[in-house]
Amino acid sequence: MKKNSIKNTRINGEVLRELSNIIRGEIKDPRIHPMTSVVSVTVAPDLKTCKAYISVLGDEAVQADTLAGLKSAEGYIRSMLAKNVNLRNTPEITFILDQSIEYGVTMSKRIDEVNRMDESRRAGTPQKEG
Repeated sequence: MKKNSIKNTRINGEVLRELSNIIRGEIKDPRIHPMTSVVSVTVAPDLKTCKAYISVLGDEAVQADTLAGLKSAEGYIRSMLAKNVNLRNTPEITFILDQSIEYGVTMSKRIDEVNRMDESRRAGTPQKEG
């Protein structure tokens, strides 16, 4: 994986902050779930393209609706980004659904479940001293 330059890292952070603000406060599309967050942003070094990783709290239908709403509002989001962030080129945004938070919550629940089963198994059987 290529290491980002300091400039590119700063641009990624600025675009991430502005995309979050635009999605949270500017877009009125009812398909976009209120619990939508921008997890990370990767802007290409030539500033032509941008991948925005989006996390949506909800089931698959809500996630699909939110992604469809964001894709339809892409032109508006890009124009707002151009107005708020001073870049030579305003990148073309690609929204990608990020499942990492949901995966982490699922794995945490499974670990807790296994720990509870282990505790109940230890409590139910006498321990041998040895």
